[in-house]
Amino acid sequence: MKQRILAALVGLAIVIPLLAFGGPIAVDLVVLLVLLVGLDEFTRMAIPDERKFALGALVATGLPLYGLLVWGQPNHALGFMAFSLVGLFSAAMLKTRDTESGARAAVCLATGLVYIPLLLAFVPWVRRFDHGLAWISLILVVTWAGDTGAYFAGRAFGRTKLFPRVSPNKTWEGAIGGLLLSIVGACVVKALGLPELSWAHAIILGALVDIIAILGDLVESMFKRAFGVKDSGWIMPGHGGILDRVDSLLFTAPATWAYVTVFGLSSAA
Repeated sequence: MKQRILAALVGLAIVIPLLAFGGPIAVDLVVLLVLLVGLDEFTRMAIPDERKFALGALVATGLPLYGLLVWGQPNHALGFMAFSLVGLFSAAMLKTRDTESGARAAVCLATGLVYIPLLLAFVPWVRRFDHGLAWISLILVVTWAGDTGAYFAGRAFGRTKLFPRVSPNKTWEGAIGGLLLSIVGACVVKALGLPELSWAHAIILGALVDIIAILGDLVESMFKRAFGVKDSGWIMPGHGGILDRVDSLLFTAPATWAYVTVFGLSSAA
């Protein structure tokens, strides 16, 4: 537990100043670093027998895709992504030793391209909203509040398993505790940094982000179980890998961007 707390404090000491003072470009670069480490972890989990080939293929396609999404034009990114999928499918078929391995590698490569570069690109998009720092803070605070509330409520009241096939430790009681604390967290961010956001939207966003965060965590747990690993990596002592830390963010950033955009709650800076 001490190791987990120390690693978390070190991470916060690095991330919070970058978010607060670095501006959108700092966020872009931090996310880019997370992307590279995440691709390495994903290929180690999903395609260990052909890891070097898989990592090279995903870096060669994932970095340009991220660059086009963040600094380029979305329609160019869409075309590049289609071209990349054609290349990844073809490379997997030609590189692997048999048909079954090729099909599995093709699916894993396509999943890696969508799961990491595409979904992570929504973090810089959210940062570019008006009051982007507050929107990023809302995502992080709600996610952390949900994790904290679920942990303590689960320990105190947890009886009913939420989804034991994927994550045997999660309970419905913990999820409800996390949901309540997430709504409180969203309301605090609204009061401090998003005064123009209505209380109704703050409450809905708190609940939505928490539910989506749980789904993100469960999906990554599903991947780890399918690939037979306990943690996605080792880079964060006591916390596993980068993907273990950003699994919720991969889902909550796109959900927040979509909600804010659909309801016109902010405009891009």
